[in-house]
Amino acid sequence: MRALLLISGLLTVFFAAWQSHPPHVLAPFAQASQTASTVASAPQYSSRFVSSQLTDFVHSSSVTALPGGDLMAVWFAGSREGAADVQVRTARFDANSGEWGAEQVLATRESTRDGTQRYIRKLGNPVIALAPDNRLWMFYVSVSVGGWATSAINVMVSDDLGTSWSAPRQLITSPFFNISTLVRAAPVFHADGSIGLPVYHEFMGKFAEYLYLSADGAVIDKFRISRGKHSLQPTIVAQDGQRAIAMLRYAGETHHRILASRTEDAGQTWSEPYPLEPSNPNSSLAAVGMANDGLLVALNDLQDGRFKLSLYGTNAGLNQWRNLIELDQSPDPLGQPFSPEAYKEIIGEGFRASSGALRLPMEQRFLSSLDYRVCKPRGCEFEYEYPYFSRSPDGMYHLVYSWNNTFIKHVSFNEAWLAERL
Repeated sequence: MRALLLISGLLTVFFAAWQSHPPHVLAPFAQASQTASTVASAPQYSSRFVSSQLTDFVHSSSVTALPGGDLMAVWFAGSREGAADVQVRTARFDANSGEWGAEQVLATRESTRDGTQRYIRKLGNPVIALAPDNRLWMFYVSVSVGGWATSAINVMVSDDLGTSWSAPRQLITSPFFNISTLVRAAPVFHADGSIGLPVYHEFMGKFAEYLYLSADGAVIDKFRISRGKHSLQPTIVAQDGQRAIAMLRYAGETHHRILASRTEDAGQTWSEPYPLEPSNPNSSLAAVGMANDGLLVALNDLQDGRFKLSLYGTNAGLNQWRNLIELDQSPDPLGQPFSPEAYKEIIGEGFRASSGALRLPMEQRFLSSLDYRVCKPRGCEFEYEYPYFSRSPDGMYHLVYSWNNTFIKHVSFNEAWLAERL
């Protein structure tokens, strides 16, 4: 009893100290400047695989544009999600060749342990973004004890566009043993260089927050976006210096819709989340702003399952939605499994369409590994999930997502293609 009282007293002191800071006024959101497009005015739409290993489970990717038109992506890969051998990997897209290069290891359990001086059990959810000052930031999740609900966020920084990186360090985001803070979506940069990181919690509830960091990545404050047990993985799109929209994954049973919340003071306060039109089967989604102040949203617009990934366009009021394209989908409208023979024929066609010259020779090795990678006794299923959006200064849109847990897929298109669809 005395021990419990002591622990309770310590937690009370910690929470009081955590919440006693003076209020912060957030700087306006930085406004992205779009340069004159160097891309031809003709509609362009292309797809390529980012990853190249043929035996790994790959998941939770993100992408950012680099100066000069190149791209950099990160994701996690290993024998399965949550396994001890999971690594954070990266690859670079060469704008001149139109191909993704070989993947490299960016972070491991061991490198994270050495940098943070903490025991690390597993890694997940890496997020990469280029700040307006050309510093490259990479945030990712680690777990020391338990499951994802006890996660912490780690950060690495590169001052030379990804050639070299700082050692990992852990953000202190909670007074409660610094557990249960996860990241999934792109940070939002403010005009003074500070960083707004959309985060979420899964311990004793599921809710979203806006983590406010200094330009050097020190935690300044955090602001609640949602409460309760049914919302997570916020993705935020700034509309101007003060206004932004957060879209959230819904994890409840009342409805199966994506949620939206708004801020009009640069992220300090957020409205009560409310459901929108598209369906959401408790699955991650991604959003990015368009030139006309509307939004593009990629999501699994299903009541259940992740066998279809769609791209929608919506206005700034979020009350007019148009399905622009099915990015990937199972040939079966209900997502039913296929026999291994039929599955290999279908997925082989999809592989050839997005492999590119560097990965096309891998087709036979890829198909021969499917039996143990994605097929179960009941059959083989299609799965497209965890999209992540980025818009480069030349106006090109870039989307990456998990393609049947076998590859990270990259889809890009320009304003002319988007205008045709709209």
